[in-house]
Amino acid sequence: MDYTALAREYMEVLFQMRNRKTSKKISDSMHGEHVMLTYLSHHGGSGIPSEISNELGISTARIAATLNSLEAKGLLTRRIDELDRRRILVELTPTGQMKESEHEKRIVSMMVRMLENLGEHDATEFLRILKKLSSHVPEDFFPPDDAIK
Repeated sequence: MDYTALAREYMEVLFQMRNRKTSKKISDSMHGEHVMLTYLSHHGGSGIPSEISNELGISTARIAATLNSLEAKGLLTRRIDELDRRRILVELTPTGQMKESEHEKRIVSMMVRMLENLGEHDATEFLRILKKLSSHVPEDFFPPDDAIK
């Protein structure tokens, strides 16, 4: 098997997909305000900014800016943790919960159409392969000393 030829073909497909709106919508849904709402929704509707930063791998400055924007839009609130007054808790408002629920429904619907387009066998194989790739840390494929500078 010529893995170099497959790698080049894979890179070409990624390049072609890069500018498609569907792929951008999926990518956008995993960044910024959407990822914050999703994180909070999947953690009981609340969280602590430093834990969110650590878990998502986003700087505390970016977390703070995103929280400020979401709070200004009425999608979350902040309050002092009654058990540890040094900590701030952020919580989704009912409006934030509704917005996240609507967003998730749109993304799931889009992905359902994408997977239906693949067909049952290919959709199952696609997810099997993604799971296999996601079980590795990036360093398994991209050692730090091989980084593009």
